[in-house]
Amino acid sequence: MAENRPTPVDEEIELDNTKYIESETDTNGVIVDCNDYFAEISGYSKEELIGRPHNIVRHPDMPKIIFKELWDRIQNGRNITAVIKNMAKDGRYYWVFTHFEIIRDINTKEIKGYRAYRKMVSPHIKKVLDPVYKKLTEIEKKEGMEASGKALEEFLKEGGDSITLDNLMEEIHRFY
Repeated sequence: MAENRPTPVDEEIELDNTKYIESETDTNGVIVDCNDYFAEISGYSKEELIGRPHNIVRHPDMPKIIFKELWDRIQNGRNITAVIKNMAKDGRYYWVFTHFEIIRDINTKEIKGYRAYRKMVSPHIKKVLDPVYKKLTEIEKKEGMEASGKALEEFLKEGGDSITLDNLMEEIHRFY
C-alpha cells in the first residue's frame, strides 16, 4: 500500500523540555502503544499511530544508514541512543534525542519489542548533525546506502580512530 506522505515544511515544532515523547513497537517497528505527547507533537491521533510502522514520522532528511545501524543494534539485543529528525503529519519537523530500549519476554528473554523515550535536542547538536545527515541522505540518493555507510565511517574517523556511532551518540548524550 502506497503511503500518502506529507510534504516537508521548513518549520520546526518546539518541544516542551519537561515532557517525553514515548512509543512502543513490536519487533517489526509497528507502533503498539504511544503517549499523548507523541500524538500531540506528531499531529496524528493515537488511533492513527497504533498499528502503523514507526517510520510514519520519518523525515526525508534522515539518512537510511542511521536507521539501519539503529535496527542492527536493537535487533541484536543492544540498547542505543540516537538523534533523529522526525516529521509531523502537517510536514513540520522536530528533532529528538531518543533512547531505545529492548523489551524482552520475562520467561524466555526473547526480544518482543522496543520502547523509545524522546526529549528535545539542543540547538548546538542540531547545528552539528543536520548538515551531516543531509550529506548522507544526498549520497544515498546518488550512490546508495552502502556509499552512505562509507561516508558515515569517514565522518566518524574524523573524530578519531576509536570513534563509533555508539561512541558518538554517547558523547552527544553526555554533552546534552
